[in-house]
Amino acid sequence: MSATLQARAQALRAQVEEANYRYYVLDAPTIDDARYDALLRELIELEAKHPELRTADSPTQRVGAPAAQEFAPYEHMHPMLSLGNAFDADELRAFDERVLKLAGQPVSYVCELKIDGLAVALAYRNGGFDRGGTRGDGRVGEDVSANLRTVRSIPLRLRTQAPEQLEVRGEVYLRKGDFAALNVAREREGLAVFANPRNAAAGGLRQLDPNLTAQRKLSFFAYQLLLPEAATHAPATQWEALQALRDYGFPVNPNIRQCPTIDDVMAYCRAWEERRDGLDYEIDGVVVKVDLLSLHERLGAAARDPRWAIAYKFKPAEVRTKLLDITIGVGRTGTLNPTAVLQPVALGGVTVKSATLHNAAYIAENDIRIGDTVVVARAGDVIPRVVGPVLQERTGELVPFTMPQHCPVCGADVDHPSGEAMSRCTNAACPAQVVERVRHFASRGAMDIEGLGDVLAAQLIEWGLVRDISDIYALDAQRLAQVPRMGVRSSEKLLAVIEASKARGVARLLAGLGIRFVGEQTAQILADDFGSIDALAAADEQSLMRSDGIGPEVAGSVVLFFAQHGNRDIVERLRRAGVVMEQAKRARRNWGPLAGRTFVLTGTLAHLSRDEATRRIAAAGASVVGSVSRKTDYVVVGDEPGSKLARAQALGITLLDEAQLRALLGGESAD
Repeated sequence: MSATLQARAQALRAQVEEANYRYYVLDAPTIDDARYDALLRELIELEAKHPELRTADSPTQRVGAPAAQEFAPYEHMHPMLSLGNAFDADELRAFDERVLKLAGQPVSYVCELKIDGLAVALAYRNGGFDRGGTRGDGRVGEDVSANLRTVRSIPLRLRTQAPEQLEVRGEVYLRKGDFAALNVAREREGLAVFANPRNAAAGGLRQLDPNLTAQRKLSFFAYQLLLPEAATHAPATQWEALQALRDYGFPVNPNIRQCPTIDDVMAYCRAWEERRDGLDYEIDGVVVKVDLLSLHERLGAAARDPRWAIAYKFKPAEVRTKLLDITIGVGRTGTLNPTAVLQPVALGGVTVKSATLHNAAYIAENDIRIGDTVVVARAGDVIPRVVGPVLQERTGELVPFTMPQHCPVCGADVDHPSGEAMSRCTNAACPAQVVERVRHFASRGAMDIEGLGDVLAAQLIEWGLVRDISDIYALDAQRLAQVPRMGVRSSEKLLAVIEASKARGVARLLAGLGIRFVGEQTAQILADDFGSIDALAAADEQSLMRSDGIGPEVAGSVVLFFAQHGNRDIVERLRRAGVVMEQAKRARRNWGPLAGRTFVLTGTLAHLSRDEATRRIAAAGASVVGSVSRKTDYVVVGDEPGSKLARAQALGITLLDEAQLRALLGGESAD
């Protein structure tokens, strides 16, 4: 197996996981469905041809993304699987052939429009809505019961008699009309408009305040009924199950159809691919299911996909238009995002005036230039994207596009690490990223200011109370009284936590500053070795790289951060506010059973927290670093490990489970 194949598999896993994180956790997709499907498909095919490349943390082995920490977990009664995809008639026929072979009998299908929203599960007990959650990773999602109760099309009590317990699955979505009205209201209030209905629906369902969810006017379609095994009069087919859902009071899409043969299925898919723009909601394909429910269990699932269903994905709609300009926006995390300004053109039922260009590498690889006639694609309701130029229509000498060297919002230097696709603003006070900076600074792994999350961070900034992270320490009861729904007791509690956070220590402060590549472990290493923020700010790259696990990327990022005048000003304001910026340096240990060894932790350990494992490893004379390199001696692997495992396997580094780690630390075994 070549190193090239290993590298490609690792790159694909990273891209798909990043897309999953941005779509399912952040509700801010950066690539469209067509691009995502192509990446995932390439990874599936690569792992099929070379099984040795498949890892436990590969996105092909699981569904979706982990639950957000803001919500309690919602454990599904049965795995909530995703669907395999078919992109043409040949792949639909191949699906039919597989089903017929496994079933050993004639099979009919039910076709349902694939609603582009957020999949949810609803649990009912004694006829009343009990709780509900998002898909999450297919096993555990986010409990958003309070928000689901605000969706008027979800019945709080079933209309007909039902088993004591049942579960209904379906799609929460936003109608095009409601989406347009929502964006008009946001424009009127001076807020950023949403890019598409799906993103607005997903974000609405994951609001921490149910009142904000209610304002989105979300809708729901039910598509699956799960009953206890002992239930009497259970539906025998998917078609009957859909009728039962209607009887219970759930909205079921009116365009479902029974299809006796695969030819009928393909005719249905062709018809709706042409008619999709006439609907008041977005669809991106058709879901094809075996009708007879008894066959579902017999057919089972293959890895992440049920064998009894498949999603036929519509081809992206494409048009040609003129690229008038390329503008640069700055995202919440400081990324510089190029956007195409287009001559307005009708596409997929809407007028498109702009489209994503992803990043500088995408623009260069596709040789996209201002003034070109370009092909623009829109798959379902996602953000339109520029596919590439029509070279035969290029006229004159068009100049290749280059990314700016300074942030277009604040003027700070732009960092573009080698090998990375995105450029980033380096200013911690950049207005475009202040909400994310404040949220990160207050997070548990940084200054741990409980109560200061996404919603409050946005409110503080909206009301002009916080302009950068240092303003957190200027808050008082009088200022907080301006924030909606901030009571006296909540205000007092928040101020007490803010005051206590001043003494969190250099490592927590360093992690909270949001320096690129400096996470909790790296921050602890730098704090232990340098002892103060001032010493770090004065350090050059060579002195930084003398610390264990600090390579040129981290060192360069730290130097660039402290080189920005705005960042130094923030540090000074934090100092004047009383935030602790010094600690005793760590005495380097040259003794102990593991002296000189370097460890990396990935995943969750059953009996040791990350902090406790790090402390015990350090007590044995070794160090824990944040990234895997050829200098790493051991990688400790817990449940749900990340990409560090694949990197360690590629480099041939020794892997330890928790029991092996505890034995290495002193002859212990796992409890």
